[in-house]
Amino acid sequence: MRDFFASGATRDTAVRREGLRRLHDAIVRHEADIAQALMTDLHKSAEEAYISETGIVLAEIRWQIRHLRRLARPKYVRTPLFLLPSASCLIREPKGVVLVISPWNYPLQLSLDPIVGAVAAGCCVILKPSSTSAATTSILKTVITEAFPEEYVCIMDGGHEQTAELLSMRFDHIFFTGGATFGRTVAEQAARNLVPVTLELGGKSPCIVDNAADIDLAARKITWGKLMNAGQTCIAPDYLLVHRSVRDALVERIQYYTSKFYAPDPRSCPHYPRIISDKAFSRLESYLDGVSYISCGGKPDAAERFFPPTLVLDPDPESPLMRQEIFGPILPVLTFDELDSAIDFVNGRERPLALYYFGRRRTGLHVLSRTISGGACINDTIVHISNPNLPFGGTGASGMGRYHGRHSFETFSNLRATVFSPRRTDVTLRYPPYKRSFRLLRKLL
Repeated sequence: MRDFFASGATRDTAVRREGLRRLHDAIVRHEADIAQALMTDLHKSAEEAYISETGIVLAEIRWQIRHLRRLARPKYVRTPLFLLPSASCLIREPKGVVLVISPWNYPLQLSLDPIVGAVAAGCCVILKPSSTSAATTSILKTVITEAFPEEYVCIMDGGHEQTAELLSMRFDHIFFTGGATFGRTVAEQAARNLVPVTLELGGKSPCIVDNAADIDLAARKITWGKLMNAGQTCIAPDYLLVHRSVRDALVERIQYYTSKFYAPDPRSCPHYPRIISDKAFSRLESYLDGVSYISCGGKPDAAERFFPPTLVLDPDPESPLMRQEIFGPILPVLTFDELDSAIDFVNGRERPLALYYFGRRRTGLHVLSRTISGGACINDTIVHISNPNLPFGGTGASGMGRYHGRHSFETFSNLRATVFSPRRTDVTLRYPPYKRSFRLLRKLL
């Protein structure tokens, strides 16, 4: 890969665009196989597979192809007087060989989206997908092999030992999506080789529902955002902070929309996903030990890894349920009387990947001005991730770095600051012995 990158083959924007087109065509060719793999791994319906994975990747590819030439073009910037008659510009060049480590919860989208940005920027890529989503990893290998020669983009589908070996190598950038615990390991290993990293880590994303909210609308959007992929989404609403006066009405409407979207018994609904593994299922069960909860559709079934949508009212703020990212269809509901107390609750915890607010827009802007998060929605959930013109990423414990659209291109690019000076003209003010010229030079600076 280093030899292939050094050859300069990926510097040509036509080569990048052609590689992206081949990837697009390979995904379209295997769309049915991708849907089947996601059904095998996560019990995702074909519709949800396209909406949350395949469609997002195809849209990202089309965006990068459409804008690639403009993004790759050198950008001239203003030059100060004391540097004239030189010219200044930014040259966007590829970083080199990058490593992408992707998770199991959106195994297609979170593997290919970073690859699309890296290829658009002119990099070579090694992908290390999760071994937990084995069926999707298998189809990923087919798609990537059809689209790229292995010295350009390749996939390594081994276990933890292979991941450790890859992290010991010197890459030009590492892009990791996953949990904060392993994210720290990635950052530590990268630091040893002074490798820059992008970390997309997740966390506990709060959702505040004020007394001025449209309760029916809020319930509909919260239910959809929480139960997509059975809650195994890094930006899913992790817990609710609800004004006491509207809590009961909101809970009732969430139960209503859960039944409407996924049937009274979600186990029988083809659109309701399953938990990825027995280990993840047991972790979710442990969150319900000793708490009172409302099941919105049956009981957990370990054999099928079916976990029903579940509401937990007034949990202990110091319990594991409220201290660890849930990553499942359990939704804690806390109440507040004054908005400031809800804001203080959010600010008393790690900075989240997303923050959601339902109520008046003006009040929502006030909440955003008092809090910090990777992304946010007012009167909605999840959808900020789908706009390629918005950066996606975390802050603090929820991650570092941004991608999607132009931000993906910039993540995998080095901005080389360049000054072009003419050969036949040289302003002598800069040179010693600084006698008469120094006063003028001070003014120019």
